[in-house]
Amino acid sequence: MPSRDTHDVGGGASGAASDSVNVAASGKGLATNKVGTFAGAILSIASIAPAYTTTASMGLIVAAVGLKMPALLIAGFIPMFLAAYAYREFSAETPDCGASFTWSARSLGPYVGWMAGWGSVIAVVIVLANIAAVGAEFFYLFVGRLVHSESIATLGDNKLANIVTTLVFLAAAGWAASRGISSSERVQYVLVGFQLVVLLLFAGIALAKAMTHDAPSGLSFDIDWFNPFTGLTLGAFAIGLIGSVFMYWGWDTALTLGEECKDPKRTPGRAGLLSILTVLCTYLLLAVALMWFAGVGDTGIGLSSPETTNNVFGALAKPVMGGAGELLLFLAVLVSAIASLQATFLPAARAMLAMGTFKALPERFATVHPTYQVPRFSTAVAAVVAGAFYTITALLSEHVLLDTIAALGIMICWYYGITAFAAVWYFRKHWFSSARDFVFKLLFPLLGGTMLLVVFVISVRESLKPEVGSGASIFGIGLVFYLGFGILALGAVLMLVQRLRDPEFFRGKTLPRAVSGDPMPVPAEPHLSSL
Repeated sequence: MPSRDTHDVGGGASGAASDSVNVAASGKGLATNKVGTFAGAILSIASIAPAYTTTASMGLIVAAVGLKMPALLIAGFIPMFLAAYAYREFSAETPDCGASFTWSARSLGPYVGWMAGWGSVIAVVIVLANIAAVGAEFFYLFVGRLVHSESIATLGDNKLANIVTTLVFLAAAGWAASRGISSSERVQYVLVGFQLVVLLLFAGIALAKAMTHDAPSGLSFDIDWFNPFTGLTLGAFAIGLIGSVFMYWGWDTALTLGEECKDPKRTPGRAGLLSILTVLCTYLLLAVALMWFAGVGDTGIGLSSPETTNNVFGALAKPVMGGAGELLLFLAVLVSAIASLQATFLPAARAMLAMGTFKALPERFATVHPTYQVPRFSTAVAAVVAGAFYTITALLSEHVLLDTIAALGIMICWYYGITAFAAVWYFRKHWFSSARDFVFKLLFPLLGGTMLLVVFVISVRESLKPEVGSGASIFGIGLVFYLGFGILALGAVLMLVQRLRDPEFFRGKTLPRAVSGDPMPVPAEPHLSSL
């Protein structure tokens, strides 16, 4: 039986007894019976971060597909929505914080499971860096406009200041995420509510100006904006779809909290679906408002202009909302980044906890804090790696945000697609048990996985081109390829290293292959540590 680290963190005898009860109930040492459907949806929306995601990635979609942005948002939603049912069915039968890693390993074997886990973890780590960088930029924009100092407002463009501030944001968010799931949940109600209200206000003002012809675009509304079958090349469609898929990413945060939910078999799936539907409506409203107001031109405040592409709200806040409204929108994006940072640490740390528990990662990753009942060590690792990643990529590329978003789309298609196919195979005995099982355990996951696979293949091919993303390249190959497919390949190398260190997981001993109905292996005893 594994040894238990008995660091005293000041909980006293009664606190230790209470902790022991919760530890035993959760299996891995996580807190139990904490998260309801609404709270899970809020945490997922916080991870998606609509304000941050809009300002960081809508420009990328417009640069690829122009006025077809609403069509691409719908196209990106479809495979994510279909894949969501794979997650829901898995979570209903075997709630597990490892999510893609655990379910794929049980269905398709340890090697596929490890690579799915690597894709989910490294994607989260990279986006943490991206979110923190956007937060740093809007922190200086907000403070600079507040005190009427242009020198402060432009500090976000200073590479050294941007990197240092990004690292501070990561450290602060990692510390907050280490204080327990309940504290994260309470803060998120306020942060998510505020950003959604401001986004709706922004969209309402922009639409009102567009409809009264008080907008610079001069456009008239056209239903063809929602039609993906006209006026698009396959390459443009694929690049736009990468950005679109990225914009919905994060809804599965609720699924990684299954063991901490009040109803582990139903709450995570409901929360995930509620979050992704809410965000779809928000994005479509914003997309129409932004295009109708600003247009998609490459001059002035057009959405394809370099200044707007890099920071949509930074360029459009004042033209739409005026001086006071600009401050409000900057604050909303800053709040969105803060909320997303804290919430996004949750799935990364819990995936690493599961991988450590089943010996797919070193045993140190299996530890949880005895008082806060969170994987503090994994959280710290995520923060350190995210900081290192951002520092390196910021020095390599002048437009690192565009490159990482394009790369993240590749990783997201990878592990979501694997999970969808894993669900199809895992539930194969139930394909024709009922109409419901046929739709949710075969048809939807199969369609979602196939769509994501197609997008993945096309995206990897397109990412080889230096002009994709920011235009940065190494040896004539686009930086997006190295950040996307290259990092996935690095995972395969690390997997082989871990197999040499501890082959037990790869021999199927800690997490054997299974089909629906087989019992889930439970760790004999969780590992407790004050870090």
